[in-house]
Amino acid sequence: MVDSIGVKPLINDRKITEIQRVAAPAAAVSVAKQPETTQAPTVAAQLSVAAPVDVDRVKKIQQAVAEGNYPLSPTTIADALIAARYEWMSHEQA
Repeated sequence: MVDSIGVKPLINDRKITEIQRVAAPAAAVSVAKQPETTQAPTVAAQLSVAAPVDVDRVKKIQQAVAEGNYPLSPTTIADALIAARYEWMSHEQA
């Protein structure tokens, strides 16, 4: 027989009984580990190891900033920010 769809009165005829303890599980069977296969590193794996940074160039820029010789052009910075925004907009979904 199929129950009808709709609200049914809640009838709780279950009684709470004692908690029964279960025996401790048996010792786990050891499984021999299979040798790992050597896979060629993927590009993502290679890039996740370290960021692609030109350390020498970073040191030169840090030194120039510390000495006050690094040219900052507000126009160049604004152009780069606007170009980056247009690049982001080209990847957004309509």
